[in-house]
Amino acid sequence: MTSSTARASGARPGSPRAAGWALAALGAVTLAVVALSTPWRALPAAAPRVEPDPARDFTAGQIARSQAFDAVVGPPAYLSLGLTLVAAGLLVATPLGARLLERLPGGRWWLRVLLGVLAVTVAVELVRWPLGMWQEVHLRDYGLSTQDWPSWTADRLKNIGIRTALTAVMVLAVVALARRFARWWIPAALGAFTLTVTVSFAYPVLVEPVFNDFSPMAAGPLRDDLLAMAERDGVPVEDVLVADASRRTTALNAYVSGFGATRRIVVYDTLLRAPAEEVELVVAHELGHAATGDVLYGTLVGALGAACGACLLYLVASSGPVRRCTGVASLADPRAAGLVMGLLSLATVLSGPVQNAVSRQIEARADVHALNLTRDPATFAAMQKRLAVANISDLSPDVVEYVLYASHPAIPERIAAARSWAALNGLPEP
Repeated sequence: MTSSTARASGARPGSPRAAGWALAALGAVTLAVVALSTPWRALPAAAPRVEPDPARDFTAGQIARSQAFDAVVGPPAYLSLGLTLVAAGLLVATPLGARLLERLPGGRWWLRVLLGVLAVTVAVELVRWPLGMWQEVHLRDYGLSTQDWPSWTADRLKNIGIRTALTAVMVLAVVALARRFARWWIPAALGAFTLTVTVSFAYPVLVEPVFNDFSPMAAGPLRDDLLAMAERDGVPVEDVLVADASRRTTALNAYVSGFGATRRIVVYDTLLRAPAEEVELVVAHELGHAATGDVLYGTLVGALGAACGACLLYLVASSGPVRRCTGVASLADPRAAGLVMGLLSLATVLSGPVQNAVSRQIEARADVHALNLTRDPATFAAMQKRLAVANISDLSPDVVEYVLYASHPAIPERIAAARSWAALNGLPEP
């Protein structure tokens, strides 16, 4: 076998030791960035402890409704998670993926990879589709969804299409690099870092308009107040937009999107039904993310994590047990597309609880930022109650749900933090 053929087939192995050292170094840098950028304590140490108490702020009927809603949406969510783990496990620990992909039509290697990504995605999504419909029925029963089935189907297909396209790019890049380089993890890590940063910057411009239409907020006191608050907060904002979220949901939300000259405040049209001061507090929270660079830090951490993932992918995929279980000797083999997809799914699920733990701290800091900016804990508490009732938030999530799904502190925790802030600043406790 010539050296060029060896490189093309991925038969000439690289250096697992070098990849291991690179993973350790990148992991250390990632942990350092997370440790230094995460606000592990949102309120000052002098702030008094206030215990969260749903019964203090919500009626028995509201608490019961929250519990009932959680009871019906939980099973499809857990089943979907379980299905993801099962599918990933089959792709990583059995030859099923390789056998499925070798049955695909022959042709160029890149075409086989793309067809493999499409085939695995279709197989998994066909099984997940009834679970999505099950959950949608419950959302309609509780008045959270305003979509009909054609609209719901279109949104779901758009979401699947975007995810599949990104997955195809990643898998195709991995196989291409494995066919060309022995130490393919080096360009793969650089490419993963670059792709993550690119997607983060492009998302507001390319992806958000796929799911919502945006229009400038009508001139008036609310728009003027939001822009003035952003200026007072030192956050440059180009415009205030209204998203037509009501065509799919009754949930309330707002966010600050974009970077630099493209940054804009986006308010759900459903939120505009709330009092203006509550809308301002929601936006003040979102301005907190922009003021402290949360999106930029998140992008950096995500990019470093993606680079770590490329090194880890090389180490796992080249290990003897994985090669024997899957029947895939090298990621240069187009049949490896299923293995790569399985490992990506496992990495996403396993990293979720860590991401949520960090996200909860960041959201708590944004709450404190909103309180510092508006100095109105009473309206903050009222706004949180409105969000909880409108969105049917889980007021007392169990430990498993909190770890797996909670990217924000529970509403009673956020109200308790506002009371603590008020006591610290000598203001009446809401």
